[in-house]
Amino acid sequence: MSPKGASRKLPAIAVSGPFGAVKEQSSGLYAQTLAERGFITIAFDPSFTGESGGLPRNVASPDINTEDFCAAVDYLSTRNDVDPGRIGILGICGFGGFAINAAAIDTRIKATVASTMYDISRCSANGYFDASDNAAARDAMRRSLNAQRTEDYRNGTYRRTVMNPEPADDAPQFMKDYYDYYKTRRGYHPRSVNSGQGWNMTSALSFINMPILAYSSEIGSAVLVVHGENAHSRYFGEDAFKKLKGDNKELLIVPGANHTDLYDNLDKIPFDKIEEFYNEYLK
Repeated sequence: MSPKGASRKLPAIAVSGPFGAVKEQSSGLYAQTLAERGFITIAFDPSFTGESGGLPRNVASPDINTEDFCAAVDYLSTRNDVDPGRIGILGICGFGGFAINAAAIDTRIKATVASTMYDISRCSANGYFDASDNAAARDAMRRSLNAQRTEDYRNGTYRRTVMNPEPADDAPQFMKDYYDYYKTRRGYHPRSVNSGQGWNMTSALSFINMPILAYSSEIGSAVLVVHGENAHSRYFGEDAFKKLKGDNKELLIVPGANHTDLYDNLDKIPFDKIEEFYNEYLK
């Protein structure tokens, strides 16, 4: 997306997420809003999902999804209307974690925003709030998922996860929030993993085995971590921020916001601050 009337090379931002979403959902909203504020933007479907290519479908991995951001930077860097020295990225939910991971490897990225971020590797390997952070629990997951790999190969199909079923009355509030976003008119999209397609189940193995953010303390470029005050996932963002170093790193906690408020709630997403951040570091 390009700002109307642009006549010179502009800063650009690549946007993706949440994990399991498609560009017609939250990332498209972020990209459109930032384009209206003067940036060239691209919202993309991660590899193997949505309208992106690749087989088998609905596969994710720490390496692939980090590389997705770097590939978007490849594209933006070669556009005639983009200043290649002023490229930023923005990741939402799980792609907030991948965005920070990409910033650790790709020095072309000058400014990174992680909004309502998840560390998908940590969550997959340890469970929520690290409640299953033990070798026995991970071994049980490995055994189950590797048995599923054999079954998938034997049958020539890939079993998928069931995403965001209608929650019971006593379900955690964040599960109700996910259902409200992904399974209702608010955010439903038929190509979205989270709206019903489901992940290829065995792709969870790579997240159990490969942590992200290992070198995030070495990121020299600017990073803004945005999280909701009431988000169940807030600890992911705060812990990721603790690892960052330098006076160009910021943490913003949005008062009263939960995790999915930062998907599409224009009264909660701090676009003024995000614009200010990019203007400062994409000069």
